[in-house]
Amino acid sequence: MKTFSIVVPVYGNAGSLPDLLARLKGLAGEINGQIEIVFVVDASPDDSYAVLTQLLPTFQLPTQLILHSKNFGSFAAIRTGMKHATGDYIAVMAADMQEPPELVIDFFRALATDEVDITVGRRVARNDPALSKWTSGVFWRLYRRYIFPEMPEGGVDIFACNRAVSDEVLALGESHSSLVGLLYWVGFRRTEIPYERQPREHGKSGWTAVKKIRYLLDSVFNFTDLPLTLLIAVGMLGGIFTLLFGIIVLIAYVTGGITEPGYAPLMLVILFSTFSILVALGIVGLYVWRAFENTKGRPDAIVRTKRDYRERVNR
Repeated sequence: MKTFSIVVPVYGNAGSLPDLLARLKGLAGEINGQIEIVFVVDASPDDSYAVLTQLLPTFQLPTQLILHSKNFGSFAAIRTGMKHATGDYIAVMAADMQEPPELVIDFFRALATDEVDITVGRRVARNDPALSKWTSGVFWRLYRRYIFPEMPEGGVDIFACNRAVSDEVLALGESHSSLVGLLYWVGFRRTEIPYERQPREHGKSGWTAVKKIRYLLDSVFNFTDLPLTLLIAVGMLGGIFTLLFGIIVLIAYVTGGITEPGYAPLMLVILFSTFSILVALGIVGLYVWRAFENTKGRPDAIVRTKRDYRERVNR
């Protein structure tokens, strides 16, 4: 019989936990297999942990309750939950229920067919304030344009995967990285399931603008050499500009258009030095990037399946 784990990171969700448990209980009857819930309280500032310690002893589903020693962030909490999950298939969902918990059923059903390895929720609508919609839209447009173009337009807030994918992601063991980025980096077969994001009923989102910027920077510096490429491009374009401007300055100096002593050579030196430094920094940065890539310890390739027919042939 297949086993299913649902990982729920908890931070500032004390108000929504009773409703969440009720809805999770309702999911169990629709899943053909054993189900467990793994709660990871990321040192929540409210009494989320106390609420769970009070409610879980009488909860009718197998559960794990894990408490972080301090606030490490939602992605660290998800990673902790995935490490402790025992199911053949693992889903990750938020405790605020803005992503419908019932979406997990569709995830597990898709994974149980063994035709896909990863299922992600694709947000088709969101009942959020206008400013939140705009900032989120800008963030994910940049993310899709420069990091992972294949990611859904609204990003990924809820997903599920099989044990093979979970093991590969956890084996990477990278800090200051993007868990969703790693989920896309490992490859495998993916499918998207549409859903509508619901308004938050309890508490306040901890996904602040600062955290979004930090997340974007972690993704940029862990999955692309775009900044270095831009640096070299600026330096090369500046070099061309320097050459053209230098010719103009030299002609003006020779023809008497520049009479200030030392102006022409000073301008040429400044322009040439500035853009030469940019190109040099870009080249050195590419070597540093390659060294950084090697320190991550990511494999060169990941094998999804392997079939061995040698024994049959040798008979």
